[in-house]
Formats: sequence, C-alpha cells, structure tokens
Amino acid sequence: MANYWLVKSEPGCYSIDTLENEPEQITSWDGVRNYQARNFMRDEMKLGDKVLFYHSVTNPSVVGLCEVVRESYPDHTAWDPEDGHFDPKSTEENPRWFMVDVKFVEKFPRAISLKELRQVPGLENMELLRKGSRLSVMPVDKKEFDIICNLAKEQA
Repeated sequence: MANYWLVKSEPGCYSIDTLENEPEQITSWDGVRNYQARNFMRDEMKLGDKVLFYHSVTNPSVVGLCEVVRESYPDHTAWDPEDGHFDPKSTEENPRWFMVDVKFVEKFPRAISLKELRQVPGLENMELLRKGSRLSVMPVDKKEFDIICNLAKEQA
C-alpha cells in the first residue's frame, strides 16, 4: 500500500519545472538536514509512494506530483566540502544523511496556495498547516492527498 508525502523546495533553488526537465524526469532529493525529515525518507518512504511537490517561500503552494522511484540511500552531498549541504560528521562509512529519488508525474493545472489550503475542509489537521511546521519532507494522509489532487483539477 502506497504512502503519501509532501516535499518542499524553494522554486528559485529547485522547482517542479526543473524536475520536469531533468533527464528521465528524475532527481535525488538531497540536502535534507533535519533529522525528522531524514527519518521519513530513510525509514518510511517506499518505492511507488506518491508525493505532493510544494513550492515554499515565494508564493507557497502545492504545484504538482512526483513519485518515489528509488528508496533511501546515503546522501553523498554531505561528504563534499564544496557543497552547501556538507556535513563533516557524515562519512561514507557512517552516513548521517539519506535521500530518495523522485520522478516527475505531473504539474497541476493550477497551483494551490497555502492560503487556499487553510480554507479547505478536511485539511485542518494537515502537518503543513500546523503553526511552526517547517519540515521539508512530511507525511500526508490519503484523504488529504486526494482532496488536494481534486482541488488542483477543479477550476483549472
């Protein structure tokens, strides 16, 4: 049975359009440096899981879908001193950080803003909408996932 997730990215750093234009429309979801988000990727994200793609900071909104196509493996960006996600405590022998690969599925006909999400019945308990929630990878229940996908296709 598939799990459902939401991943956040600043569109100026990595957008749904960037993912769509990747070779084979696949990327590694690297650079996550929060232990709870890492644990979700390392321990719970599975092949075939469905993922909402969320643009954060600028016009925060859910903009599309992707899917997990490779389960957790060590995040090599943590070992590169030239990378902005370098962590000297992470090594190949003892990796501290992990990533998954995701594949583009679709860009929604319209973005669903954070403001709009806050008004939608059935999303009241969604992790994204909790005050102070800053995780870049978070679980979404099937009901929330379905509501958002249906909303994206309405009024397009």
